[in-house]
This record gives sequence, C-alpha cells and structure tokens, in this order.
Amino acid sequence: MPQKRRVVVTGMSAITPVGIGLDESWQAMVNGKNGIHSISQFDATGFPCTFAGQVNDFDPLCELSPKDVRKMDRFMQFGIVCGKWAIEDSGIDVSKIDVDRAGVNIGSGIGGIKTIEVTAGQFAEKNSRRVSPFYIPMTIINMISGNLSIMCGLRGPNLCTVTACTTGTHSIGEASRLIEYGDADVMVAGGAEAPITPTSVAGFASAKALSTRNAEPALASRPWDRDRDGFVIGEGAGVMVLEEYEHARARGARIYAELLGFGLSGDAYHMTGPSPGGEGASRCMNSAMQNAGVNPEDVDYLNAHGTSTPLGDIAETLAVKTSFKDRSNGIAISSNKSMIGHLLGAAGGVEAVMTVMSIFSQAIPPTINLEDPDPECDLDYVPGQARSAKIRVALSNSFGFGGTNGSLVFGRV
Repeated sequence: MPQKRRVVVTGMSAITPVGIGLDESWQAMVNGKNGIHSISQFDATGFPCTFAGQVNDFDPLCELSPKDVRKMDRFMQFGIVCGKWAIEDSGIDVSKIDVDRAGVNIGSGIGGIKTIEVTAGQFAEKNSRRVSPFYIPMTIINMISGNLSIMCGLRGPNLCTVTACTTGTHSIGEASRLIEYGDADVMVAGGAEAPITPTSVAGFASAKALSTRNAEPALASRPWDRDRDGFVIGEGAGVMVLEEYEHARARGARIYAELLGFGLSGDAYHMTGPSPGGEGASRCMNSAMQNAGVNPEDVDYLNAHGTSTPLGDIAETLAVKTSFKDRSNGIAISSNKSMIGHLLGAAGGVEAVMTVMSIFSQAIPPTINLEDPDPECDLDYVPGQARSAKIRVALSNSFGFGGTNGSLVFGRV
C-alpha cells in the first residue's frame, strides 16, 4: 500500500450564534460569550422549549445574488457562504490550481426542513399540486456541495456526508482520506444546519432531548453540570479547506494545523442513546489516535461532543477514561456547545474549526455554565474562563443519533 499523503488545514470559516465569520466566532468563544436566546424565527409560545442558538445578523447577500438566495434554504446559504469564506481564507487562487483535483464535501444532518415545512403547509392550505420547481434542489443536502462546486469551478470529488450530529466531523474526515490516498489535492469540507423551525424543535422536544429551562435560556446549555437537562438546538456552519501538504507548501500557504487522523465507529446499541460506558465513543477515539500515529499521552486538548444531556455527558466522560486511562485527568476538555448550543450536522464542522484555532492560537475556549459539576463527570472541563496552553495534539469528538461516532486528530505543524 502506498504511504498516505499528509493533509493540512489552510483555510477556515464559521457562522455561529456568537459570530459571523472565523475571527468573530473564535474571539467570542475565547471570551465565553453566550449565544442562547429566546426563539425569534417563529412563535414558540406553548412549545416545551422556547429558546435556541440562533445566528443573528447573517446576510446571505454578502456573497450570493438575490436570485440565488431565493432558490436556497437557509442551511444551504450558511454552507455556501461559509465555504466561500474558507476558500478566501486559504488564499487559493482557483485559476492557478488543477480544479479537477479540488472538491467539496459539506454535509447537513437535516437539510432544508424550513422549505419542506413551508411547502407542505402551502400545499395543504391551497389544495394545489403546484410546487416550486426549486423545491427539491432547495431541500436536498448535497446541494451545498453542488452549488459551491459550480460557483467556484471545483471539478474534483463532489459529495456530501449525512450522519446526524456527526455529519461535520465525518465530512472532514472522509475528505481528508480523499487527499491522503490521492483522489484530490484540495477539499472544502464541513457541515451546515438551519433546524430552528416548528416541527424540528417540536420533534426534538417530544423526544425529551431538549432543555426546558425556558426562564433562564442563557443558563440552559451546561455540559457536565449536575443541573443539565438536555441540549439546546442551534444553527450555523463550520467549513475548512484541507490540502495536501506539498501542494500547500508549493504555493506558500499559511498552515493552521495538520489533520493527523480520523476514526469512526458504530455503537450498534440504541437509536438515540449512547452505548454503555461510552464504549463506542472510546473505540472511535482509539481508532482516530491509531490512524494518526499518536498515543494517549500525546493528546493535550479534547474538544468534546459535550451536549449537556444527562446520559451523553457521562458516557463521553467514561469513554475518555477508558481511552486515556491515567492520562484522563491531564487532558484539558471543553465544550463549545455550552456557548452556541448543538448545531447538529454543523456541530462537528464548527468544533473542528475551533479545535484547529486552539492549536493555532495555543488557547482553549472555556465551558461556560459549569457551576456544580456532576460527581460522575470529574475531569478537567476548563470551566468559566479560557486557558492558555501548550497544545501539540488535539482531538475533536462528535456522536450522533443512530449510534454513529467520529473523531478527528489535529497536530501543530
């Protein structure tokens, strides 16, 4: 088997409930800014959960034409704009690279649910079979990758990954393997989601997955805290440009970090709950570290899945203890979701971007709202304030419904 090629991160962007763009989102997270507020995108009166991590002040017209915006669901607008910004951040001049070897893999967990809701409502109300010809391309998940490839002229691998809340992580991991084994030199990868809609919020609430701390939404997302009662739904996008190392060096690119390894596993246990003791998550992290060629003692920081759910936080804690053993208490762990909520299919993309920024900036964003730690969650979760740290290797976790797990290992270059 030929030796796998090195993969590095040369461009990134994020659209989150605490910031528009990479710099604004990163600075907000380092400062512990809270992005959870009452829902304003629809009337949530009477819903079990009335708050979310909403993206405010996002104007898709900054990168897209009015005609394009009308033909795209909000999740697609997030993903395409974020992808364009990541490419711009990378400094790649598309006219100077082999576009047949440059591709896109940006996924979503749910896709165009708002457009589906609106169209179904119109269909029922008007008793008409007339539906917009753009209905299907507005809702299907691969159209982020499709549209971005068309707009930027990227003719290499064009696909999307859909694995619930692990989507962003799997998208980046699978894109890296396309580069490692020679199918591409450049990949734009990540996740986007816009799930703050009536049926989406109602569905997660009915499944008892969401926090119901309606009187104190800013305190609702509290990973590893004794008083956590569910996750907070959020929206946004996180995208990075992955590039073969020599390709990046040849054009003098700035390199944020190297993507050292990718691991994935299945719990084969329950539709929504984690496997006992976080066994599946542990196997996933072990696989990622093995693929990266690193040992548990090499890992300095873990950007956790950290959803603020009663079962999930304990399972991830136990998984860390299983994988890292005596090293567990020496690893700094934090959850971006404490500030922005759970972005579902976009979560892994945003968190991978923030993990790389932690390596690049040698700083760890805090876990906010961690005031009374659960006795079963007794590791170093960087509570309250950001921390300066020497980070050589960092790991980012995502776990999703259906028992799907993904872990990425990044290293300083």
